[in-house]
Amino acid sequence: MKIDQVNVYKISLPFTGDFSISRIKGTCANNAVVEVIADQGEIGGYGEGAPVEFVTGETQEGVVKSVSNFAQRDSFPWKLHDVLQIWDFVDSLPRGKENDAAICATEMALLDALGKSQNKSIRDYLPKDFHTNEVCYGAPITLGNKQRIMEICGLISNLGITDLRIKLGNDFEQNKNAIETVGLIFGDDCDLRIDPNGVWDRDLAFKHVPLIEKYNVKIVEEPMSPLDPGFIEFAGLMKSYGVILMACETAPTLGDVERIIKDGYYEMINVKLSRSGGFRRSLRIIERIRGSGLSFQIGCSLGESGILSAAGRALSLLCGDAAYYDGSYDRWMLKENTTTEDVSFGPGGKAGPLEGFGLGVEINRETLMRLSNGSPSVTISNPL
Repeated sequence: MKIDQVNVYKISLPFTGDFSISRIKGTCANNAVVEVIADQGEIGGYGEGAPVEFVTGETQEGVVKSVSNFAQRDSFPWKLHDVLQIWDFVDSLPRGKENDAAICATEMALLDALGKSQNKSIRDYLPKDFHTNEVCYGAPITLGNKQRIMEICGLISNLGITDLRIKLGNDFEQNKNAIETVGLIFGDDCDLRIDPNGVWDRDLAFKHVPLIEKYNVKIVEEPMSPLDPGFIEFAGLMKSYGVILMACETAPTLGDVERIIKDGYYEMINVKLSRSGGFRRSLRIIERIRGSGLSFQIGCSLGESGILSAAGRALSLLCGDAAYYDGSYDRWMLKENTTTEDVSFGPGGKAGPLEGFGLGVEINRETLMRLSNGSPSVTISNPL
């Protein structure tokens, strides 16, 4: 397969409602899509990155610039015949977190193109030791007033999903209202995670302890900065209560995960494709977690289009030993999508493999053009 050009699009994905978290106003997602055109237009491979500035320092514009730089490196596989070329290319890229969304999108587009050219699924190029044919996704409950939370809970209840993840902020009364509302609707019939995205301090964290105990919260995800003076004390208290502390924003790279394992305060790690630099790097992180005795979940970024959702599905199916799965929210979150297929999960959060080669989805180019204002931000042509 000969790659003719690489296009990078800045896309804005409007949401069906407000899906805010403590650090991001949730009305739309500003992501980047990489398009690999090969064999004179017969093959198109696609990848997506979701930059989160407060985690990796990346911006949408920065992802476009990084992908452009990557495609001009000598290691870029313009003549692509074997997946080992992709792994060698990815391994040649910078190791820090500052390019993770860009690396994810580029790697994904190359894998999608290669899969389509060889009539293979992306999963065929990856380890299958923990493969499963079905996963069950959990559901997020966004920040919001009681009416908004009840609306989301009603939708979740109708879908028969009981793995719940409540997004919290630094307003205790709002958080209390959210947890109590979820408790009112679901009672004890749910597996409850709470996620403040690291915005708590010691006093606010300890103020939530009675709620955590009363509503049988199983997981507290990234409550505060590990540098906060109260973090170690809070982590110890949660452990004594049998509540699992999960790392998220502080775990984008393998080096970060090594530190987390060494420190011993977190018992679970949230792994996200875009934040960790794609399949190659995410699976290395997961392999390390497996060897450490910690558990992990497969997470997602806010506002993934069908491209990242399809990739997240592939990763989830390769990780039947994950504790939780988040993602494939397309139908309920996005007004418009990049894919012709609906990558959303079904009743009970259940989801299986996608049909088709590569990622298993086709791109709606008309919608892609509309979401990106009609053209790619940059095009890199084959220099050979």
